[in-house]
Amino acid sequence: MNHKECVVALRCILYTRYDVRNLLHMSRPPMTLSEKDFNSVQKSIVEVQRSGRSIRKIFAAYYDEDVDIGWEVDAAVDAFEMFSSRWTIEILAALYIAGDRRFNELRTLLRGISSRTLSDKLTTCQGHGLVERVVEEGPPIRVTYRLTTHGRTCGRLLGPLVAYMKTHKELIEFE
Repeated sequence: MNHKECVVALRCILYTRYDVRNLLHMSRPPMTLSEKDFNSVQKSIVEVQRSGRSIRKIFAAYYDEDVDIGWEVDAAVDAFEMFSSRWTIEILAALYIAGDRRFNELRTLLRGISSRTLSDKLTTCQGHGLVERVVEEGPPIRVTYRLTTHGRTCGRLLGPLVAYMKTHKELIEFE
């Protein structure tokens, strides 16, 4: 009997079903940082939280009386919409961490993605202004994908969230 076990996992704001065998399990033990570096990461996360509160207060000051919760939620969903589909975060993370890559290099980094899906997702990322397709003329024609300035900025802004989640999930520890 060939039974596929599936799990429901929260992915951004959407529930998605994954075949358990395709989930990437952390095959390594948690990353061990020096206590100094671990505390520096924690301090940076707290600074980002403070900045977020400050930004929130600035926005709140522009409401006359009541906060328009519906508008705020819609704006947040719209802001994160580009990150909510399967493979988008993986593509952006691969380009942010590994740098510019050709199509097949990306496909190798992103285990399990089909060529068609990668092509579609790269086109979508280009449409959102996150990824740039660079064509180098000459035999052979070389196509490279890289993050735009907007894509790199998103990566830098998501970095503290990723660091927080790594500490929360105990994927990093200190000596």
